[in-house]
Amino acid sequence: MPSTSLAVLLFSLLPLALHAAPAATPQALVAAARSQVGVTLRYDPRYERLAYPGGDVPLERGVCTDVVVRAYRQLGHDLQVLVHEDMRKAWAVYQQQGRWQMKGPDRNIDHRRVPNLGTYFARHGSRLPPSKDANAYRAGDIVTWRLPRNLTHIGIVSDQQSWSGVPLIIHNIGEGAREENILFSYPITGHYRWQPG
Repeated sequence: MPSTSLAVLLFSLLPLALHAAPAATPQALVAAARSQVGVTLRYDPRYERLAYPGGDVPLERGVCTDVVVRAYRQLGHDLQVLVHEDMRKAWAVYQQQGRWQMKGPDRNIDHRRVPNLGTYFARHGSRLPPSKDANAYRAGDIVTWRLPRNLTHIGIVSDQQSWSGVPLIIHNIGEGAREENILFSYPITGHYRWQPG
């Protein structure tokens, strides 16, 4: 039987063990993204002032980038901070990819823009060539698309497949977080693999 002081020490460490982020494996990323399905129910692109770090809009709403940001955040990696800080270091690189007129980084929105996430993943992970071969995509990969009206989109490759063997995508394209067969529904503009240490 442990002494009282040892028991107090072990009890005080319990919250740290319970709240430790799981390893950022592809399977953990997919599970973190999937946990948003049925929770994030609306698409809402409004600009909002966010806390920093760890800022987010209410979980029941968001945009496609929020699915990715929230999934990585569950694994202990805050893309709000990572993207914002990287943009401060390499503003010219990000400015070339963006289609907006900004004078500098904005920690409220930097991580919520598809081109910024794509640029970050390309700079700090692997950028793979877009492919029409379903076998080129692994669970946990990040994919970006060009939608009609020149809109951008991003999602996470699932570990589940369609009946024809095409990996499903976890994303929010307008009706909340969903897991759907849309990999080849739009032109693919980016394919990334980022597994932070």
